[in-house]
Amino acid sequence: MNHTRSLSLLLSATVLLAACKKEEAAPAAAPTAEPAAAAPEAAAEGLKSSPAPEGAKVSFAELKDGATVSSPLLVKFAVEGIALAPAGAVEPASGHHHLVIDAELPPPDAPIPANANYVHFGKAQTEATIELTPGTHTLQLVYGNGMHVPFNPPLASDKITVTVK
Repeated sequence: MNHTRSLSLLLSATVLLAACKKEEAAPAAAPTAEPAAAAPEAAAEGLKSSPAPEGAKVSFAELKDGATVSSPLLVKFAVEGIALAPAGAVEPASGHHHLVIDAELPPPDAPIPANANYVHFGKAQTEATIELTPGTHTLQLVYGNGMHVPFNPPLASDKITVTVK
C-alpha cells in the first residue's frame, strides 16, 4: 500500500472515530476511562480487515425476526467467541458492535460508515435504545475491529425485519 493511501485511510479512520465518539448512543454502563489513542502504526494496522476468530458470532439477544415493536426500542446485542473492546483498541480478536438500519452490510475492506443507517457502539455497548419511524425496518449487526473495519469473514448477525406500530 502506498504512503498516500495509508495516510488517507488513517485520516478517514480518525475522522470516523471522532464522529463515532460524538454521535454514539448512551452506553448501558459508562466506561470508567476513555481508551488511549492508538499509535499511528497501530491505527494503520487496524484499518485492515482482521481475521475473524473461528466460531465467533454476533446476534440480537432478544429481538426476533418478524417482531412487532414500539419506538423507542431497546435493542440488546450478543457476542460470543470474540472480545468486546472500545473503538481505538487495536487488539487481535476484539471489536465492537455496529447496527445497520435499513441498509446493506458495508464493504468488508473499509471502515464502517457513521450515519443514520450505520450506528456505531464504540464504547463497547451491549444495548441501545433506538428511535424508528412507524413501518417496516431491517436491522443487522456487524462487528468491527478497533478502527471500525469489519472482520474477515464478516461477523454479522442475520438480517431481521421488525414492524414499528
